[in-house]
Parts: sequence; C-alpha cells; structure tokens
Amino acid sequence: MTEHGHELAFGGFLTPAAGRPDQVVALATLCEQVGLDLVTFQDHPYQPGFLDTWTLMSYVAAATDRIGLAGNVLNLPLRQPVVLARSVASLDLLTGGRVELGLGAGAFWDAIEAAGGRRLSPGAAVDALDEAIQVIREVWGTDRRGMIRVAGEHYRVVGAKRGPAPAHPVGIWVGAYKPRMLRLVGRAADGWLPSLAYLPKGPDELPALNALVDEGARAAGRDAGAIRRMLNVTGSFSRSATGFLAGPPQRWVEDLAGLVLEHGVTTFILGSDEPRDIQVFAQEVAPAVRELVAGERATPGSGADAVAREQAAAGAPTTLAVTPTPDPGVRLSTRRLWDESARPTAPPPPAGHVYPPRAQAAGQHLVDVHDHLRQELAQVRDLLEQVKRGAVSPGGARAALNEMTMRQNNWTLGAYCAAYCTVVTQHHGLEDASVFPHLRRADAGLAAVLDRLEEEHVVIHGVVEGVDRALVELIGRPGDFTGLQEAVDLLTDTLLSHLSYEEHQIVEPLARHGFYPGQL
Repeated sequence: MTEHGHELAFGGFLTPAAGRPDQVVALATLCEQVGLDLVTFQDHPYQPGFLDTWTLMSYVAAATDRIGLAGNVLNLPLRQPVVLARSVASLDLLTGGRVELGLGAGAFWDAIEAAGGRRLSPGAAVDALDEAIQVIREVWGTDRRGMIRVAGEHYRVVGAKRGPAPAHPVGIWVGAYKPRMLRLVGRAADGWLPSLAYLPKGPDELPALNALVDEGARAAGRDAGAIRRMLNVTGSFSRSATGFLAGPPQRWVEDLAGLVLEHGVTTFILGSDEPRDIQVFAQEVAPAVRELVAGERATPGSGADAVAREQAAAGAPTTLAVTPTPDPGVRLSTRRLWDESARPTAPPPPAGHVYPPRAQAAGQHLVDVHDHLRQELAQVRDLLEQVKRGAVSPGGARAALNEMTMRQNNWTLGAYCAAYCTVVTQHHGLEDASVFPHLRRADAGLAAVLDRLEEEHVVIHGVVEGVDRALVELIGRPGDFTGLQEAVDLLTDTLLSHLSYEEHQIVEPLARHGFYPGQL
C-alpha cells in the first residue's frame, strides 16, 4: 500500500478495571506524562468488572490537560447514536478538542442481548453501523439546514435537531476485519482501527485488508489516503529479539517503522497496563520511529532499483549540495563546558564519490532536524523574554513548553521535563543508540568524531535538565530571572555549537552511508 504521510501518533490501550479505578486513572495520567498522544479504553457495557467507558473517559479528561481520548471501540448496540454523538461533541467541547470516536458494530451478542440490546446478524450489524455513522455526522452537521432525517432500518431519526458541533473535526475510527465492514470503513469512516492480535497471519494480512478499505473509498469517490490506518499492538520488551514486537526497543522501532512504510499504519496503540512498558513505548520507541520514518519520507524514491537508476543518471553530482549550518560564533554565557579547539575532524570523503538525490536528501535531513531544534530554541528564548516582561506567568511558561510543536517527541526522564529538553534528549538518544553505531560500522575513520559527539550529548543532557530546574525555581522566587537566563544562555551556547559541529562532521558520511543499514 502507498504510505500517505499522515503524522504518526502513539497511544495507550488500558483495561478499565472496576476493581482498581485509581490505578486506571494513574495509568492514563502516566500516558500523558510520558508524551503519548492518545489514551483509549475498551468498551463492554455488559461487563460488571469494567468501569463504564464513557464515564471513565470523562473523568480522565478532567484529570489530564493534553492527551487525546477515545473508546477502543465503543459498543454501538448499547449506545444510541444521537446520544452518543452529543456525548462525544460535549466532551470534545469541554476538553478543547481532545476526543475521537472509536466505534464498533458489536460482539458478544449473548451479553448484549442480556443487557437489553438487540441481537443482529453480521450483515445487519454492518448496516446498523452504517446508519449510525450517518446519524452521528448529521448531529454534528450544524452548518446544514433543516432537521435530521435518517430513515434507516435500524436507526430512524426524523425531526431531531442538530448539535452541538464538536470543537474539532472528530475522527470516526471503526474496528473492522471482514470485507463488508472494511468497505464500510473506506466508504464512511475516517480511520480503520483493528488489533494486530486478531490478525491470524499478523502483518502479512494487512495488504489484503487495506485493499478492501481502499476499494470502499474508491467506490464512494473518496481519497483512500485520507483514511488513517491504525493498529492496536501488543508485545514484550526484552534484551534479545525473539520475534515481531518481541525484544529490545530497537526491535520495536524497526518493526513499527516497517508497518508505517510498507502498510501505511500511522497510529500505534499499545495494549498494556504495565507502567514500564508504557514508558519505554513512549520515551524510547515512539520518538525513534518518528525520526526513522521522517528520514525515509525525506528521501525520494525507494529500493535498490531506484538507487541504481539515480546513480546511473547522467550528470549525477559528485559534490554534496548540502550546506552545514555555521556556528553563530557568539557566546552568551560566561561558562565553557568543553574545549572546542580539541574537537576531532572527520576524514575527507573518497575522491569522485557520487551523491544521487537519495544521498543528498539523507545529508539534508540532519540539517532539517537541527533546524527544527534551532527554531524551538528561539521559542524558548522568546518565552523567557515574555515571562520577564510579565506577558506570561512562570507557570504558564511551563505549560507553553509542554505544548510546543514537537511535544509528540517527549522523552520524559522524571515526573516532568520541559518539552524542548525532551526533544533534544530524544534526538541525541536516537543518534547514540542507532545512527552512530551504524556510522562506526560503515567508516572506522569516524570513531574519534563520534566519540566526541557522544561526550557532548552527555554534557548537553545536563544543560537541558538545568533549564527546567531553573524554571521550577523561578516559580518559587518570582521576579528573579538570573538563574533561568543563565540556564537558557548556556543551552543556547552549547546546543548551537554542537549542532554546527555535528553537521560539519557527519552530513557527508550520512550522505554516503545513510542513517541506518540499507537506506542508501
């Protein structure tokens, strides 16, 4: 399937156990603290051992500030669609646009019927879901004239008023496995949300199932690429790799990145109630998958044949047309944490080496990632100036840091770490764990440079932690900006110097060897 370039998202799939409600809420809060985008809950209203999913979502919404919320998936036969539509819109308005609608046609029909629901045949359940989606969209369609009129066989809504509209375009995500349901996803839904554990052949089943979603979209005149492909995943973290999503974080990174690039899956929701698994998934796996996929998306073409064609093309450049960013040369802090004159340099590239477009893009990708870090650093400095002028409170500053544009890359090392600091740490962690070992194997002459870069990562890690500590101290001593200004100035000096040095030393090797084996 074509990879359509949706922004990646990562979430948690928690058990709504009624016997430990405090723990469920604590796990949901943890999902937000470690930087996940979404927290979801299964929905079985006939199960007395579970909290009511909608009530739980509302409670968690009030206990969190940023994370998205969804049922995974809500049981349609026991949730009337007009009421459900208004419940979703209401919670979305109350949370400022943090709610999505995961929806299922129903299962466990004996339990549904025992709880007062209607037993439906598989075909009728598909038809009922189709009608319910129509009803829900009509309720939300406050820009349309007239009353709601859906005269379906299973849901008849004639004359009901529209509204309220949700705060943002709520996605309707459908759990589906059979052909009719998959075509319905393509025809009427915004996302497809299956569970990997329910696919007997695992990822090998995704091409055929994706094709059915695409078929339904085309038949309805829709862009199949607009439908988000999602996946509930489970697995195990261990020191050695034993299978798909079973092994160290790097194995998970490779497996999930493959699902993105080969099958178009762009949302991964981890089914686990283990705090350590949630933390590793959010802090180690998710950021590395994002960066690996970003690097591949930035590289035009794919595969050995494309590389061969590029290298054989007439006029392929023998010089690298990527310009490393110069060091600003100005130091704001009086502190010096390293000797820049002692930095080693990389050996010269092989004479006459050809840099086709894929190679040029690989080298440019490092500069692009660094440019994002530089832009966000400018936001940190601007935020500090606003605090000093009184335009933003210190507490508001910490909230603003947590809402920065790269907040999805959070690498939380404690109860709280400012989002910018976590972005830098995540980027360096990926380099230390994956990119640098690859370059060491590819070019032994880079060893001294890579050693120095890793040493600077350690220094910068201490600096970025100091920014958040200084901001916390400022809250306790309002008006004294001395410590925070020094921390931000030191971050500016060290990070800009380091980013420039790194680009000058390894942009060219990355253009020859790539970020990982087999990229070029």
